[in-house]
Amino acid sequence: MKIYNTLSKTKEEFKPIEDTKIKMYVCGPTVYDYSHLGHAKGYVSMDVIRRYLEWRGYAVTYVQNFTDVGHLTDDADEGEDKIEKRAKETKVDPMELVDQYINAYYEDFRALQVKDATIAPRPSQHIEEIIEFVKVLIQKKYAYEVNGSVYFDVAKFKDYGKLSGRKLEEMEAGARVEIREEKQNPADFALWIKAEPEHILKWESPWSLGYPGWHIECSVMSYKYLGDTFDIHGGGIDNIFPHNEDEKAQSEAYTGKPMANYWVLYNLVNIGGEKMSKSKGNFTTVRELLQKHDPEVIRYAILKSHYRSTIDFNEKMFEESQNSIEGLHDFMARLQLVDSDKPNNLDVSGITLKTREDFIQSMDDDFNTPLALSKIFGLIKEVNKIFTQLNTTQSESILAFLYDLDEVLQLRLDKIRPSSKDLPEFLDELILEREDARRRKDWETADRIRDELLRHGIELEDTSKGVRWKKIKG
Repeated sequence: MKIYNTLSKTKEEFKPIEDTKIKMYVCGPTVYDYSHLGHAKGYVSMDVIRRYLEWRGYAVTYVQNFTDVGHLTDDADEGEDKIEKRAKETKVDPMELVDQYINAYYEDFRALQVKDATIAPRPSQHIEEIIEFVKVLIQKKYAYEVNGSVYFDVAKFKDYGKLSGRKLEEMEAGARVEIREEKQNPADFALWIKAEPEHILKWESPWSLGYPGWHIECSVMSYKYLGDTFDIHGGGIDNIFPHNEDEKAQSEAYTGKPMANYWVLYNLVNIGGEKMSKSKGNFTTVRELLQKHDPEVIRYAILKSHYRSTIDFNEKMFEESQNSIEGLHDFMARLQLVDSDKPNNLDVSGITLKTREDFIQSMDDDFNTPLALSKIFGLIKEVNKIFTQLNTTQSESILAFLYDLDEVLQLRLDKIRPSSKDLPEFLDELILEREDARRRKDWETADRIRDELLRHGIELEDTSKGVRWKKIKG
């Protein structure tokens, strides 16, 4: 398996720290608004990487934070806290706002089949650890206090700029003049910020009544839950500087060891050639997309682009994905209708084995999902040539194979079942409602619908391959 490491700018052979376990940290959203398509591209991409590693047999500890304090409007050390700004605009308590958008995040991304993080920490719940972390950096002479704020001294960290490819001299030249007075070096960044009187989110510290800098939060939380060095650090390429660069510097200054062995950063979504972002106001939210498109269509649209490639947002990408999903689902439904016990000499296992090998080879090459998807459609093309000769055992083996691959892709292939012209539409809808209730673990509703279907002469059978139904007499 090879992974493109943003730190080395090359594909490297993946060697986990432990043979069977992987520790992975992904920078999560700042929760002051609904998630947009840019977030969806990132977190779906990271989810598939996680699921593929698990599919290959690794136990993955996946940590993804929710930033609920300290992310200022200029993405560095100036401006207003993004959450406080929105809280004032909407006249709600900042933490009430945070809870609202964390709940919205889970609604949106569970719909997109993104697994919950193993641990989902929030900086506001780790203030004590952040203060202790900063104390150590001061003791090690990597940080200094001035006027109640604490800054990281970038000149003391020899590898500063290595991740982003920026040189310290260039950063100094490009820094704003107005911040030179307080900092020793204009490129130094804040670990702790003294709060202005009107600032809401603030805590007592040895230096001032204040709040943590944005970058220190991820360092502290990744260190607490994953240790000195972990395997994979995921995130968006737009945060490589200053956020990831600063994380890396302060973490490695603290531990004396590499923060992460592989920096796996996903690319952006563009609209009209510009990065989609909340700050620019040119974004489409995930929930708006979910009102227009099925979750698997959105997910497919993301996966048909490599995680390191940009996506140019337009409706055509979803139309194309809809067509692909319909073709895949139609194939699954036709397989379920095969009803023959006639023996033959077809080498179906050869087709699935070759596809599995090709799928693994594609995903082992820096998680190449577009190529992996093409291998599945290659299988469909091959099977369609012999489709009329398939028997039930062979069709079920192909279905089982595709269900297995869907453990990685999560295109909800298990929900596909053949429709029947003889089945009234309202009964068809009831079956779908019950499947949705079972996914939500609403067993009471699922049982009630099952009983109602029985009264209409439809008996359901829940199998590992999805629900099946048949008509009964009486």
